Amino acid sequence: MATLTVLAGAVDAVSFLTMGQVFTALATGNLLFLAFAVAGEGQVPVARPAFALLAFVLGAVAGALVTGRIVARRRHWFAAALAIEAALLALAGATALWRHGSGSLADHPDTFVIAIVGFAMGLRADTALRAAVPGMPTMLIQVSLVRLLHDLVSATPKSATPRTSRIRLVITVGGMFVGGVLGALMTPWGTGRALLAIAGVALILATLYVVLPRWRMLAPELVD
Repeated sequence: MATLTVLAGAVDAVSFLTMGQVFTALATGNLLFLAFAVAGEGQVPVARPAFALLAFVLGAVAGALVTGRIVARRRHWFAAALAIEAALLALAGATALWRHGSGSLADHPDTFVIAIVGFAMGLRADTALRAAVPGMPTMLIQVSLVRLLHDLVSATPKSATPRTSRIRLVITVGGMFVGGVLGALMTPWGTGRALLAIAGVALILATLYVVLPRWRMLAPELVD
């Protein structure tokens, strides 16, 4: 879950910096961009956030349907969901390379690539929700950050967060920041190569989860 949080930060960094100032994981950002556009302020594009948000919603719906069936059949649903996400990101990266070469899409935004990545992140949102690891939503930090701050400043011993949960909160906040930094550092690679690199990490993570049973023992929330 920590690695997935880092990947989410990297995806949004690559999306915003190389795909025309659009978020693909942070749905809140796209919703606000649409609100600014409706208000006629900020010179914010309408099409890209709209496509990204719609794709995110469709991805979340598809995740709820497909992953739910996998879970019902008692298969490795977590690894399967990560593998599908990796395949979608790889498709987006390959499409970006095929259509635009190894450069950035900032000057020539590609709504199809944006939609694929948004769909993959919607699927990820369902995966994180279904995994239900406390304090590790993988794609947003607001609640985790507030919980961590509340725990640190609270003077009531009974309200103290268990050590394991506190570590998860710290990892979530720090992981998103690290992912953003890594994503920004990958922007010179171009959109396609950056997305392929992120897809590769997601696929490796899915493979390791299957071949290393000890991971599932350490994370009972994800037991198939």
